[in-house]
Amino acid sequence: MTTGTVELPAAKDVRDMLTGLVGKPVAVNPGAPVTPTLDEPVSVAVYVDPHLAVNALCVMDLGASAYTGAALALLPPGGAQDAVEEDRELSAMMVEALHEVVNVLSALLNTPGAPHSKLHKLYAPGEDLPGDIEGMLANFNRIDLALEVPGYGKGALSLVLP
Repeated sequence: MTTGTVELPAAKDVRDMLTGLVGKPVAVNPGAPVTPTLDEPVSVAVYVDPHLAVNALCVMDLGASAYTGAALALLPPGGAQDAVEEDRELSAMMVEALHEVVNVLSALLNTPGAPHSKLHKLYAPGEDLPGDIEGMLANFNRIDLALEVPGYGKGALSLVLP
């Protein structure tokens, strides 16, 4: 049955997409919601429908942001771990790779009968979020996942529907 709305993907679909993207068997399990705090920066990918209405958000903690981007770009794991544990921010190259990761993840939202979703904007960890986007992060229509990228590290990802 199609409802004409975006539906949340299954954890297996997220795992398969990330594994195919980074070429490593990414572990994906149920996790806690990813929420930004002053101490825990997050990246937020904003997806829109053809009318530019926000129809999904992908929220990744610093670990998921750094490790998925670094694995995609074949960057050394040590540099990604330093970005998470010491620098607490991503390099420009990691942000560029993360942009590609979240762009590819939009395919998970494009199911038959749902409006086409495309990446509109990526807010890198530490960037200020607009108030309306920040308000959507607490919505209950979501899937919260814990990730582990082999050789890199652990992180968390939440897909949220407004």
